[in-house]
Amino acid sequence: MSEHTYKIIEIVGSSPDSIEKAIENALADAAATLRNIRWFEVTETRGHVEGGRVAHYQVSLRIGFTLDQP
Repeated sequence: MSEHTYKIIEIVGSSPDSIEKAIENALADAAATLRNIRWFEVTETRGHVEGGRVAHYQVSLRIGFTLDQP
């Protein structure tokens, strides 16, 4: 196994559909500008309520990715 150095960032994904979709949206957007994403960790889940029903989900994620080797 090779040696790696990881960087961790925090982002928030959202979706009106589900927690899983909020995670998928966040990872897809992050992958558009970041390389070498290796893992994620859900750190917080929250939502918006309208009329007694869930209207929107938000999920905070920590994303780990490897830095390019020199």
